[in-house]
Amino acid sequence: MFSTQTYQDRRAVLQGNVASGILLFLGNIENPVNFEHNPYYFRQDSTYLYYFGIQEPRIAAIIDIDENKTIVFGDELSIDDIVWMGRQETLKEKSLKSGVQETMPYAALSQYILKAQTAGRKVHYLPPYQSSNKILLADLLGIKIAALQPSAEMIKAIVKQRSIKESQEIAQIEQAVNVSNEMHLLAMRVAKPGIKEYEIANAIQYLAANKECQMSYPPIVTINGGILHNHYRLNTLKEGDLFLNDSGAETAMGYAGDLTRTFPVSKTFTTKQKEMYEVVLNAFNNAQQLLKPGVRFKDIHLKASQHLVEGLIDLGLMKGNPEEAIKNHAHTLFFQCGLGHMMGLDVHDMEDLGEQYIGYTEEEPKDTKTFGLKSLRLGKALESGFVVTVEPGIYMIPELIDIWQAENKNADFINYDIVNEYRNFGGIRVEDDFLITDEGYRLLGNGLIKTVEEIENYRAKH
Repeated sequence: MFSTQTYQDRRAVLQGNVASGILLFLGNIENPVNFEHNPYYFRQDSTYLYYFGIQEPRIAAIIDIDENKTIVFGDELSIDDIVWMGRQETLKEKSLKSGVQETMPYAALSQYILKAQTAGRKVHYLPPYQSSNKILLADLLGIKIAALQPSAEMIKAIVKQRSIKESQEIAQIEQAVNVSNEMHLLAMRVAKPGIKEYEIANAIQYLAANKECQMSYPPIVTINGGILHNHYRLNTLKEGDLFLNDSGAETAMGYAGDLTRTFPVSKTFTTKQKEMYEVVLNAFNNAQQLLKPGVRFKDIHLKASQHLVEGLIDLGLMKGNPEEAIKNHAHTLFFQCGLGHMMGLDVHDMEDLGEQYIGYTEEEPKDTKTFGLKSLRLGKALESGFVVTVEPGIYMIPELIDIWQAENKNADFINYDIVNEYRNFGGIRVEDDFLITDEGYRLLGNGLIKTVEEIENYRAKH
């Protein structure tokens, strides 16, 4: 946990940004794999971690704005629990570390909420993503799950606060990024013809565990990089393949790293691989230089897309005017996703609260219909204190190529004959994590090799 003062200060800021009522926070539970006492790895709700820091299942908390009190609800260990698990730090002790003096049994939460509702007081809550919390909320509020209406006022106040990272949060994120750097270098050392994808996944997860970290998301380690979130890991690496590794570590306090590197299974890139990689790297470098407060991330995304188009025109896969190609979304045959996202306690920071609140504003809402833009998680103007990823890519998806070609879609900008020569090329992505500063930006972590020369030299030595 951070200091007691940290959690007290965070709650005070939040309390000052919501007019009245009760702020309800639900922790997560241990979810069973195949029976109750065989659970998945427990991960506390990130908003609960941010305001209370207590990593324990089946707890809840309220901030009562009207009565100016904060209570943690949960149950202390029974003697049966102690027999099985040994003496643990009590919930009362953990709550005091969080700066909360008052604790109550978990069952008392329903009584507290009912009393508030009876008095006509507003109960603010966040969008539940665990099924157990959907059921719990419906029971607490006496409504059907379909009728749940999370508090926009509470969401906006939390997003405003959590988006600006504290220096101690940056230190945690950099710890995660540096472990992630080591994971990626290990993958480059391990990868060679004859190795299975899962062997690389196992190696980097073992390294993370030895650094007291979890994975911040299921690693994408694949020779089929054209599949954006490919979790199939049974392929065997062979000469001539490109290997895409999108993986990141999460610290014990829950902060994430998120990096991607693409490199050849052979010691060097082929000519085609090198040319395509340079197109992506050029888009990455140019996007990085645009990071600064006040600049809309959507504009950086579109500028990066233009650099991708210009590179693909040079290689013959596209043609025409790059700006017109972007306006007609022709680039989305190759770049179907967004340039990046916010990152922090979640690898896609606060995504459970809703992208319309995290990445966009009411004045400039998210485009939820246009192919490509609908996958851009962050579009609003950057602010000092944001942590964001930048991750341009080129993805060759045979099924998408076939659909577009059958429709003769964007034929003024796409050379389908040449595109089909690359239909089984796979994909390339380059991704790093950045802190937005008053002056512009700062790369987080110690830095990870990414030029063709750096990667080939490292591969040659290992």
